Amino acid sequence: MKVAVKVRLKKSILDPQGKAVQNALQHLGFDDIAGVRIGKLIELEVPDGKDPAELQRMIEDASR
Repeated sequence: MKVAVKVRLKKSILDPQGKAVQNALQHLGFDDIAGVRIGKLIELEVPDGKDPAELQRMIEDASR
């Protein structure tokens, strides 16, 4: 089974990469884009048949 973990900055933290992408998109004519945030997607592979509650705890612990 694959589990996806999204990693993003808190909204209160400035995202310079997101701002750079937003500016580039606006220069390309995409003026309706109000904001861009950059993050990461991590895919974890875990054994099938694992208890969902245990799996949730494991993912949360690994994500800290």
